[in-house]
Order: sequence, then structure tokens, then C-alpha cells
Amino acid sequence: MKLLDTLHRWTGGLIGLVLGLLGLSGTILLYEHLWIGVPGAGDAWRGDLPTITAATERLMAMPGTQGIIYADENFGLHQTRFGEGAGAYANQSGEVVARWASQWERPELWIFDFHHHLFTGDSGEWVIGIAGLCGLFFVISGAILWWRTRRTFQLRLWPKRMSRPSIVWHHRDLGIVAAPLLLISIVTGTMMIFRPFAMVMVAPFGSPAAAAKALDPPKYKGGLLAEKPDYAAMLAEGRRRFPDAEFRILSLPRGPGDPISLRMKQPAEWLPNGRTTIAFDAATGDVLAARDALALPGGAQAFNMAFPIHASKVGGWTWRILLTISGLAMTMLGSFAVWTFWFRRPKPVKSPAKKATLAST
Repeated sequence: MKLLDTLHRWTGGLIGLVLGLLGLSGTILLYEHLWIGVPGAGDAWRGDLPTITAATERLMAMPGTQGIIYADENFGLHQTRFGEGAGAYANQSGEVVARWASQWERPELWIFDFHHHLFTGDSGEWVIGIAGLCGLFFVISGAILWWRTRRTFQLRLWPKRMSRPSIVWHHRDLGIVAAPLLLISIVTGTMMIFRPFAMVMVAPFGSPAAAAKALDPPKYKGGLLAEKPDYAAMLAEGRRRFPDAEFRILSLPRGPGDPISLRMKQPAEWLPNGRTTIAFDAATGDVLAARDALALPGGAQAFNMAFPIHASKVGGWTWRILLTISGLAMTMLGSFAVWTFWFRRPKPVKSPAKKATLAST
């Protein structure tokens, strides 16, 4: 038990700040649709084909446009993407209402980048993944260590005093109360970073091998991007194949021969941007393949539920409030763990023998 306590404290002292910042940034992102503050963000969603087609043709005609994230019921603006982090918001008529040349001009973008990549791309994802595994260890080991002191349980929203004993007491009792929510947040977040961990978690829902194969992005080859792709025909084909689905993301090819991708969300999908996709030949507009997310193996469908649960895209305000509690708890637990480990460590007690030696000199 002493070894477990030592591992818990040292790991918390080393990685607690990362977890605390992830908890804080994640909590802020839960409410981004309320604080973005761009004209038209609260507009009623219009999902009819003519309106979306007109906006698509207008936005894709803008020089440098690489794709569109379409408006939905929660956010009434389309988001266009350019190179090097540039982009724009446009209303549902296709009129641009805000532009930025870098993600640093939009707080919702750089906070998202920090929460998902720590501003360092793939390297940051590895750090976050390791932090997630450490967080999982914290929850389990903390529950085991709490059991010894369960009779002294006393829940406080804030430590009684900013002394080390009070902070440790608060950390221990707050941690056990928040443990179920923290477990859900950490598991779903780590699933999105570490695919092997995700496959272990979805194993009860189906074959991990089949899930991994279904989640790998399919590779299609077509011609070079036409000068004027027929987006109206592509959107019409998408609506024909999946009449009840929402248009979510339209993406141009990333390289020569890659297809134009149309991503859609069917009503039964939890993922906000869906996983139902149609790939079009960039030169001719012909359909290369279509994938129905609801026909994916059970494990893949379970994996697709991780992000909606993690980001409160399901469950309404009740689940959002619970995740807010989880995020704030992680912020306090992580930051206080670092504070007590590095700045409020107990002073070493001098042994009697050493005191006697000092007295005799």
C-alpha cells in the first residue's frame, strides 16, 4: 500500500498540471457555442437542399477554400477552412461574417488545439494519451487509498485551509466523489488518442479487429480535381442515398487522385459530424464508394460514441453539467496535486541520533 501511495503522489506531481489544464480547457469547450460571439451563431438551422447547395457553391468558389463544416442546430454558421490555420465563418446564405488568418485569432480554435494536441500536433497527442492513462491510474489507485480513511470522509468544495493536510484531505474526498465522472471523461478521451486502448474498451461490443478495420480511412483513387466540381450534384446524391441525414463536412482532396469527401450524420448517430461518408471522384464527380455508419461493426459504432460522450454532444444540459463537474474536479485535483507535491511538501524530520550528535558538538 505504501508503494501505491508513493506512485500515486509522484505521478500526480509530474503529470497533474497537464491533467488540470486539460480539465479546465475541456470545461471551457463544453460551452463554446455560447461564447463564440459571432453574428449569426444563434441563427435557426436550415437543412433543406436548395439552401445548403447555394451556400456551398458560393463558399467553395472562394479562393483557397479546402472544405466546409456545415451549420447545425447548435451553431448557425458554416465554417470554411483555408491553409495554415486560416478560415472563416459564413451565415447559411453563404455570406462571410468573420475571417481569421491564424487560429490564434479565434479562442475557440486555439483552446481546441491545446486540448487535443497541446499546440504540438501528433507529439502533443502522445503526451495527452499518456496523461490519460496516468489519470486512469489515479482514479483506481485513489479509490483504493481512500478506503483506508473512509471513516473520516467530509466533502468540501474547497480546502478548509491552504495547508498541505487540508489540501490532501480535500483531494482525497473530492476525488472519490468525482471518480465515476472522471473515469468516463478519462476513458473516452484516451480512447480517441490511443487506438489499442480503444480496441480493448470496445471489445465487449464486437471484434476489435473488425472495428479497427472499419475505422481505418478507406483509400480511393480518382482523377485530378476538376476546375469546377459539380457540388450541387454531389449534395443531391448524398440526399438521395441518405434522405434523413444532415450534411456535415465537405472536404476537397488532400493530394492528387484523392476523392472529394462528403460526410453526413444520420439521426441515429451520436457523433456530431457523423461517420456516414460518400467519396466522389474529384475529376468526374462519380461516386467511388459510400459508407453507412449504422452498418459498421458493433465495436466501431461503440468507438464512435466516445467523442459525443466526452464532449457532451448527447444527454442535453444534464450531462453537460455533470461533465462540467468532472472537468472542474480534474482541474482542482491536478493543480492541487502539483502544488502540494512541489511547494507544500512536509519538511524532513531529523532523527534523534542526528539531533544528539549535533548537541554534543
